[in-house]
Amino acid sequence: MATVIGPRRTSEPSDDDGELDLPELEDGHWMHHATEFAHTSFAAVARRLPHLVREAVTLAWATSRRDTAAAIGLNLAAGVMTTLGLLATTGVLRQLFAAGPTPDRVRAALPSLLLAALAVTAKGSLTVAAGWAQARLIPQINYEVELRLFETTTAVELAAFDDAGFAEEMDRVRDRGMAEAASIVDHTVNLITGVVGVLATAVAVAVIQPVLLPCLLLAAVPEAVTAVRMARRQYLAMLARITRRRRMWMLAHLMANRHTAAEIRAYQMRHFLLGEFRRMMTVETRALLRLARAQTTTRAIGMSVGGVAAFAVYAVLGGLLLGGVVALAAAATALLALQSARSSLGIAVFATNNLYEDALYYQDYRDFLDRARERITAGEGRPVTGFDGIELDRVTLRYPDTDTAAVDEVSLTVRRGQVVALVGENGSGKTTLAKLIAGLYRPTGGTIRWDGVDVAELDPAQTAAQVAVMTQDWWKFPFTAGQNIRVGRHDRGGRPGPSVEEAARAAAAHDMIADLPFGYDTLLDREFKNGQDLSGGQWQRLVAARGLYRDARLLICDEPSAALDARAEYALFQHLRRRPDRAVVLITHRLANVRHADQIFVMDHGRLVQRGNHDELMAAGGLYRELFELQASGYLAGAAE
Repeated sequence: MATVIGPRRTSEPSDDDGELDLPELEDGHWMHHATEFAHTSFAAVARRLPHLVREAVTLAWATSRRDTAAAIGLNLAAGVMTTLGLLATTGVLRQLFAAGPTPDRVRAALPSLLLAALAVTAKGSLTVAAGWAQARLIPQINYEVELRLFETTTAVELAAFDDAGFAEEMDRVRDRGMAEAASIVDHTVNLITGVVGVLATAVAVAVIQPVLLPCLLLAAVPEAVTAVRMARRQYLAMLARITRRRRMWMLAHLMANRHTAAEIRAYQMRHFLLGEFRRMMTVETRALLRLARAQTTTRAIGMSVGGVAAFAVYAVLGGLLLGGVVALAAAATALLALQSARSSLGIAVFATNNLYEDALYYQDYRDFLDRARERITAGEGRPVTGFDGIELDRVTLRYPDTDTAAVDEVSLTVRRGQVVALVGENGSGKTTLAKLIAGLYRPTGGTIRWDGVDVAELDPAQTAAQVAVMTQDWWKFPFTAGQNIRVGRHDRGGRPGPSVEEAARAAAAHDMIADLPFGYDTLLDREFKNGQDLSGGQWQRLVAARGLYRDARLLICDEPSAALDARAEYALFQHLRRRPDRAVVLITHRLANVRHADQIFVMDHGRLVQRGNHDELMAAGGLYRELFELQASGYLAGAAE
């Protein structure tokens, strides 16, 4: 949803045209280059055409040489057929306009007529074949660019997503830049088709009678200028209305959305939203009517000028005919060529406009991939099969564009077989520290070692395979219940580990899943047929089952029971008790669950301020004891009542 910048000052129209005084909305990713393009002249666009065409052809050629050659080659061949057809038409008209009996003239015109028919048929066949090759290119290009993007976005380090600039570029590329790759190829082929059509008619006219070629160009100029102005006027009008259009979209989304339906009814917002929509729709309709009037005026002026140019052409043709310079058949063919050239010119102008704008967004796509590849962790290093201890030595992490460290020179050790708890108030750095331990972030200072080896020297894929993470911020994957668990270790194969059902039972999720309409095969997304949804606590059980199914040597549990009821929470923590082959890092605000942890590390504003087991920390006093007694007092007060 668009972000509102600044307050709304009034709900009434602000000028005589009925425009609304609306808050400015943050530019959408798909409009990133809109203003730049709006202020670019058509001449500037035309100057960049050779470069854009070369880039589009290179992309298409790298995707499919056969289809690229076919799409361009067949269009060129169709242009040749256009020229032959016009020349043959001249032959037909010459015979028909010749002196003599009509039957004799018709018989004399038959060979040229047959040639013209064959040329038209061949052109149609070639155009269809070229369109088929062009249509084949589009899905292949889409496949290549989409796969390339997602191969990159799934490989970059997690820290990249905390970089606002990176995230903005990624959204812009995903929303529009990626889609424009196929568009620039499509528009390039259309441009070539239009240019070939114009050249084909020009060649035919030059062969028939070179003196008619300036007449053809003279008649085509008003058509081209009108097409350019119409396209630019429509684009500028769209920019002027974009804030209103996006706000209308926002209101439409609110009024027809399952997630907002309950609140709209609870607060009786229906009439308010409809009123807002009606006001904006009224102004939008007026704007569209003004655009239609302006477009009609432009078209009328263009047609008037075109009419004058056509009259001039006819006058020139008449003079040439009277002077005997041009034959009647050649003049008639020139008029047919003029109609064909106008159509081809319109295609070329439209393709040129679209090609330039789309190329700007495609360049965003290419630039993003280049920058993203710099943030991909190298896939080589020493093999990892497990660990006995993970040591953090003065580890620090600062997020981009922040002055304060989220984790500030923390040193600690996590050993296999231990349950370690990270405790502290909100914003103390617990979750960030856990992600550092899990290898999801690289420290900006200090060193993390697995059995004495810097993690930077270890194979990142094998290191990640030793880690499982249960988080309170889970994503509702639109898979079946079984798949939602199985993705925890989708590539297990025949390796040992708990079954899906065993993991679900350990997380107190089996009975809940068994009650679903199709059990483990129930699709968990209501947007699909027979799809179901779960409550927050049920989803958290499923997420816990996924982490347990992964059967990793290091298990990170970040508030794993935040949405669980008391019974499910008890079952989960019973399973998280110490195991000799696994280390557990536990983050929870329910301090009763960390009493049996081997080590408790207390965080405050990114720094490690206390460490020890429960009894030691209670005896020492300080932040841990304060937080524990605050929670305990609530239970004791309840018991006293």
